[in-house]
Amino acid sequence: MTTIRIGSVPEHFNLPWHLCIENNAFKNEDITVEWTDFPGGTGAMTKALRNGTIDAVILLTEGIVKDITEGNPSKIVQTYIETPLIWGIHVDAKSKYQTLADLENTSAAISRYGSGSHLMAYVNAKNQGWNTENLTFDVIKNLDGAVKGLKEGKGDYFMWEHFTTKPLVDNGTFRRVADCPTPWPCFVIAVRNEVLSSNQAEIQKTLDIINKATLEFKNIENIEETLATRYSQKLPDIKNWLSKTEWSQKQLSKETLGNIQDQLLKLNIIDKKAPAEQILR
Repeated sequence: MTTIRIGSVPEHFNLPWHLCIENNAFKNEDITVEWTDFPGGTGAMTKALRNGTIDAVILLTEGIVKDITEGNPSKIVQTYIETPLIWGIHVDAKSKYQTLADLENTSAAISRYGSGSHLMAYVNAKNQGWNTENLTFDVIKNLDGAVKGLKEGKGDYFMWEHFTTKPLVDNGTFRRVADCPTPWPCFVIAVRNEVLSSNQAEIQKTLDIINKATLEFKNIENIEETLATRYSQKLPDIKNWLSKTEWSQKQLSKETLGNIQDQLLKLNIIDKKAPAEQILR
């Protein structure tokens, strides 16, 4: 039995993984998947890949592309979610800021540097025509930190996945002023190079299992109700999210990777582009 340590954010995108673990889909193929939740997001996952405490992660495309160009010894093995991620832009419910335009030259709360909340602040600023050199940040670690931080004035706005944060908008903790979708497929699966070398067959078998699961995921009976219950979401919101989300079973194309790197370079998020063979398996 081969053990593979896999992790990601504790969000609804990853229910296929949990169902496969619970249904022994991996164990039936002599693979034990040890799952770790990363509420701190992409920055926490890239760090775990670098220090070897995790073997594979499902994380934001822009975050792992940036980190691999900066020396993370890992590769993207495939796209996981083909569709964009919709980032909600949130302020504290009692904030004086009412519109997206009001947030120019204010401070973004981010989980950590190199995280999606950090990188997407640049994408949003570019979309709005703001000077990205004027962006400032407050590190709040995770969603719970954002709730506390925005209330106390540590950061003026916070970007996080629209549907994950919707319960906090509904209960009056946050107010959402706008959305900002990623201009690329949002989630990929990345694996440490060492693990790709030593357990190539097991990694491929793991991918085959999860790909079969994601192909069938939307057809599971009562899957909307299961998602709503497990992730404390309202059923209409889950149905809306599910209608906008498509899983992938294919590798990120070199053309798409090139477009992503071009945009990250223009935003000064990366210093230089890396060859595709350094980033893609």
